[in-house]
Amino acid sequence: MKSIFIAFDQAQTDNVLAILSRTNARGYTFFEQVGGCGSKTGDPHLGSHAWPTMNSAILTIVDDEQAPALLRRLKEADDDNPMLGIRAFQWGVEASI
Repeated sequence: MKSIFIAFDQAQTDNVLAILSRTNARGYTFFEQVGGCGSKTGDPHLGSHAWPTMNSAILTIVDDEQAPALLRRLKEADDDNPMLGIRAFQWGVEASI
């Protein structure tokens, strides 16, 4: 199994949830407001007076076979709206209960 952490501009929420649905990534944890700053481009999202926007994040665990399609669709969505930003990171899951 794979763990995929997705961080994204809140404006992308509906798009990211639709991608999860289309790839049958049914179980996830949704973090509605997270702050951060991208490592390459983009403005900080800190919820402050100077940087008022916020990000959201999702953590999902999927079967090994699902991960490539999910990452590909997230990349396509990011390419379609590069100023909004979607970042996804994958780790292997060693155990679950």
